[in-house]
Amino acid sequence: EGREDLQVNRLETQIWIKPDIQKTDVDFSEILNAIQEIAKDVNIFFDELEGVNSPSKDDDSLLHHGNLTSTSDDASRLEVVGEEVPDKNKANGLYFRDGKCRIDYILVYRKSNPQTEKREVFERNIRAEGLQMEKESSLTNSDIIFVKLHAPWEVLGKYAELMNVRMPFRRKIYYLHRRYKFMNRIEKQISRFRGWLPRKPMKLDKETLPDLEENDCYTAPFSQQRIHHFIIHNKDTFFNNATRSRIVHHILQRVKYEEGKNKIGLNRLLSNGSYEAAFPLHEGSYRSKNSIRTHGAENHRHLLYECWASWGVWYKYQPLDLVRRYFGEKIGLYFAWLGWYTGMLFPAAFIGLFVFLYGVTTLNHCQVSKEVCQATDIIMCPICDKYCPFMRLSDSCIYAKVTHLFDNGATVFFAVFMAVWATVFLEFWKRRRAVIAYDWDLIDWEEEEEEIRPQFEAKYSKKERMNPISGKPEPYQAFADKCSRVIVSASGIFFMICVVIAAVFGIVIYRVVTVSTFAAFKWALIRNNSQVATTGTAVCINFCIIMLLNVLYEKVALFLTNLEQPRTESEWENSFTLKMFLFQFVNLNSSTFYIAFFLGRFTGHPGAYLRLINRWRLEECHPSGCLIDLCMQMGIIMVLKQIWNNFMELGYPLIQNWWTRRKLRQEYGTQRKTSFPQWEKDYNLQPMNAYGLFDEYLEMILQFGFTTIFVAAFPLAPLLALVNNIIEIRLDAYKFVTQWRRPLASRAKDIGIWYGILEGIGILSVITNAFVIAVTSDFIPRLVYAYKYGPCAGQGEAGQKCMVGYVNASLSVFLVSDFENRSEPTSNGSEFSGSPLKYCRYRDYRDPPHSPVPYGYTLQFWHVLAARLAFIIVFEHLVFCIKHLISYLIPDLPKDLRDRMRREKYLIQEMMYEAELERLQKERKERKKNGKSYHNEWP
Repeated sequence: EGREDLQVNRLETQIWIKPDIQKTDVDFSEILNAIQEIAKDVNIFFDELEGVNSPSKDDDSLLHHGNLTSTSDDASRLEVVGEEVPDKNKANGLYFRDGKCRIDYILVYRKSNPQTEKREVFERNIRAEGLQMEKESSLTNSDIIFVKLHAPWEVLGKYAELMNVRMPFRRKIYYLHRRYKFMNRIEKQISRFRGWLPRKPMKLDKETLPDLEENDCYTAPFSQQRIHHFIIHNKDTFFNNATRSRIVHHILQRVKYEEGKNKIGLNRLLSNGSYEAAFPLHEGSYRSKNSIRTHGAENHRHLLYECWASWGVWYKYQPLDLVRRYFGEKIGLYFAWLGWYTGMLFPAAFIGLFVFLYGVTTLNHCQVSKEVCQATDIIMCPICDKYCPFMRLSDSCIYAKVTHLFDNGATVFFAVFMAVWATVFLEFWKRRRAVIAYDWDLIDWEEEEEEIRPQFEAKYSKKERMNPISGKPEPYQAFADKCSRVIVSASGIFFMICVVIAAVFGIVIYRVVTVSTFAAFKWALIRNNSQVATTGTAVCINFCIIMLLNVLYEKVALFLTNLEQPRTESEWENSFTLKMFLFQFVNLNSSTFYIAFFLGRFTGHPGAYLRLINRWRLEECHPSGCLIDLCMQMGIIMVLKQIWNNFMELGYPLIQNWWTRRKLRQEYGTQRKTSFPQWEKDYNLQPMNAYGLFDEYLEMILQFGFTTIFVAAFPLAPLLALVNNIIEIRLDAYKFVTQWRRPLASRAKDIGIWYGILEGIGILSVITNAFVIAVTSDFIPRLVYAYKYGPCAGQGEAGQKCMVGYVNASLSVFLVSDFENRSEPTSNGSEFSGSPLKYCRYRDYRDPPHSPVPYGYTLQFWHVLAARLAFIIVFEHLVFCIKHLISYLIPDLPKDLRDRMRREKYLIQEMMYEAELERLQKERKERKKNGKSYHNEWP
């Protein structure tokens, strides 16, 4: 009786809430809606009075196992008798069993899980927030329970206002700025010329893409008080599915499940196993029996698959607006950046291929390669102790030719081009990002609107201070506490970097030990190519170590980031990203840096070799130079890394999903599988990476480092990156649309800390390429010889004819009898001339053994050293000046975009004023019509 009286009183209150509404004018459906809300509130009230230990209305015993229409909450049970239920909505698995309430979020748990009490409290608090709930048991496993959540209009409006969700309120009026007559004539001629050209094949067919209303409308933060300003055709579709899921997730992150400051949020329930999974639903199947050209797309997921994720559209532009609508701004920005990076790789790949082809065409005219191939009478000293034999310089003819393909006259130009290219890429990306941010309403989205992490809020809830932006109290982390945590985290980072250096040291020991082993190998192929075999196996072992250490680094970075207690999710992501990038960048490039700048630089000379731990002789470069080792290192690591990443991103989920489908077919048959509801199909997909887009960004950033940092040693790196990225875009699209559960749509204004990392890589690339050209390659020694010591000395020429005699001038002479006992080779070299060798040659600029200072540095050595240092300084200053000049000349905002933004602000103010004036005039007319008037009205 108490419940009935309370319901009647609340009903009367709902009816008489406005003075200008008569009781007899109330529609019957409105009364039923009011009764549903009252009944829900009353049941929540009595549940709270009965306590936690009382039987919950979500008790699992009420479930109908294996039935698609199992028990729902009270609101869904109070249905109107005789009302028609849309069969189509019920069949597609995207709605409650009434066919009206769309499923906005799915929670999954197991009945056998012991965390029942926490779930009951959590679900009761969910209903108290206004969310509607239904439960379904799994068709394949009765132990699995799906909790379907729906947010009514009132809840969506309330939290959309709290979260500052921007919604459309007026159609855009495009403003065309005034042009001069001359420019108009030119544009007319250009447009007429374009009409003769064939249609661009890369553009998507606009007829297949839906009209995305929010892109053609001005938007403003949603406000319930000014709801009449917004364009609302249908309340059920006003908030799109991605926004609805984001609002529900925001609610779930702030609902308590137990008493205590840390007992809050869905993430903690997922971590302690109370819930097994949580995700929004995909919008149906991505496949259709009918063609999209004749019947259209069935849903946005199907449209994305046909226009974006299908391999048949690999050459077309990406539908970024549709990607943003379905997956959110953060994922949309990633694919926008990836597409921009891939497009910018085309000129870099073309120039790199040109440099390589230039090396191929000039190979037969290279004087240095000719001299190396014809040097049958020059005997080189052994490259390792005892087991390595003497060898003719002509034996390295192939390596000398391969080196010329990458180290030729166009290499310096290409290094300068890539440094400028990196700057142009970043500057034009800023302009592109500004346009995207304007189109997607991210200009006014600031960090202060971001929510505080629940973990931070729970940890520092006792300490509060006023937010200088909002003026509201919020949790505060003391400066001393923050500094101590950062110091501990920095110490952990330093320790892990030391672990990487230790791993590189192990690879170095492997190289110096193995080269002697391969030199004494039984197989002639390996014995004659002992240095190449050592480099190849060392690179493969290094790759395995990189993959193993990455697993360890991820756990350490996660622990250190949580230890720091970042305030917001973006701060957490930035901190975690920086740690993982430092770990993986050092891990991936440490061996490359060793080969580029240390291999063969500190070995000493025959008779006085420098040794590791006074035991192992340090490895020397090949007689044709060290650049071939660097090319092998970069080529193998880059190719293997991309293959491994693509397999882990797509191959592994494909295998897992295939295995799941196979088990379902064996147990239930093909027809039974097709009748599964959408939540069951999505649950069988793979969850998105726990760190969001981190792995995708990290893979591309590391590739960007390979493309720019050592590009002077491997000009084909941009071409390999381009081919990989064309495949990567479609792989990622296919993965997001078909293999992964739908990720939560989240907002982002840019690519975050990754942009700063890209700028840092661009600066580092200038320095490394300067050192690669000056130190690793033979460009500077050849230049010095041509202008100072060659046949053209003093004539100001540096052609191929000026390089005659360079090979002989770059080799020093060693007396074989001066070998140390532990370095003396087992053979005496009699196989070359029939008698024991007296002298051998080695790469260095040193005096002969019979000079006043045996094996001392020659004057040519100091000339080369001075030229190398001068080149590094001039190259860096020149490139940095060009980079800063380009950065200064290219504005971050395009001029037309700046004008559009200013005009939009003006038009929005005018529209808001006109809408408010229209509302007041309408209210005035209604008052006059009802016979009510007020004095001093405005207007």
